[in-house]
Amino acid sequence: MDIGQTIVVRRQTVLAVEALEGTDAAIERGCQYGGRGTVVVKVSRPQQDMRFDVPTVGPHTLHLVIAGRATVLAVEAGTTLMLRLPELVALADVRRVALVGVSAAALQTADAVGRV
Repeated sequence: MDIGQTIVVRRQTVLAVEALEGTDAAIERGCQYGGRGTVVVKVSRPQQDMRFDVPTVGPHTLHLVIAGRATVLAVEAGTTLMLRLPELVALADVRRVALVGVSAAALQTADAVGRV
């Protein structure tokens, strides 16, 4: 649908889609509705211009996920810039948040299955 880079879901229900307010507000809003067990997904849009807007996550993003009691932070592998990765992985491990990289092919397959 070529909309925001971040969505927040729980039990196959979309709780928030990133819009003009940005990633942080989308995570906070979605986690407010979803609470424990919420999944935060960060990907590039289909027509993403990587020269100007690269999907990025780092410790700040993960702190928002933790504060919102989400249990998964999934990012598109190969396109998402991971800031301070060793710190990010260590924090995710300590706080029991699954940090997952998902391939573009898997995302396309999930999209196709979702439309069936």
